[in-house]
Amino acid sequence: MSAETKAKTMAERMAKREAKKDQIVLAAAPHVAFDGWGDVALAAGAQDLGFDADTAKRLFPGGAEDAIAQFAAIADREMIQAMERADMPNMRVRDRVIFGVRARLEFLTPHREAVRGGLHVLANPLHAGLMAQLTHTTVDHMWYMAGDRSADFNWYTKRGLLAPVYAATVLYWLNDNSEGCEDTWGFLERRIDDVLKIPPMKAKVMKAVEDIVKGGPFARFTGKAKTDLEMRP
Repeated sequence: MSAETKAKTMAERMAKREAKKDQIVLAAAPHVAFDGWGDVALAAGAQDLGFDADTAKRLFPGGAEDAIAQFAAIADREMIQAMERADMPNMRVRDRVIFGVRARLEFLTPHREAVRGGLHVLANPLHAGLMAQLTHTTVDHMWYMAGDRSADFNWYTKRGLLAPVYAATVLYWLNDNSEGCEDTWGFLERRIDDVLKIPPMKAKVMKAVEDIVKGGPFARFTGKAKTDLEMRP
């Protein structure tokens, strides 16, 4: 067997493995409301699909943490596909980001209790790293699909601003009983608008600092100061 054939076979096996993990996690999601994320819910999901309980243990050796990470990856993929189908070029950046958040939560709507159970697990300080990783990955996908290709400090700024907005929206959505979650979407739009007010404020501050440098006792350093300011995000 050639190296190319071996690589292809391995890739096919990995794809089948990931597909099986997706199936088991989604099948386990309804059980989370009663059993929480863990071996019991995963075993039930596997058995619902006709697999033996040991299949879940083999695919999710880390138990709840592995299952929650897989669940988050599924939601991210669904969000990305929805954003790929949407007419992003004709949307404002604000609306692209809002669309991404909505697409992810709309996919998760039938699994709301599974999301609640996942947050309960991730609230444990021992899982703070996983919580941060999953949130970062989600908002990074949102910004990328919204068209952000920044490679400077703005990359961190945008994701740092969106992460708490997304987290707050999820918490609001979990307790939203309004028709079609309209209250959640209104909440999301207000939070996004608040975030978008920050860049203009930053630009004004930078301009004020530059004016002070030009006209003050440090005027002879204007050239260097301007260069330094322009290099900052």
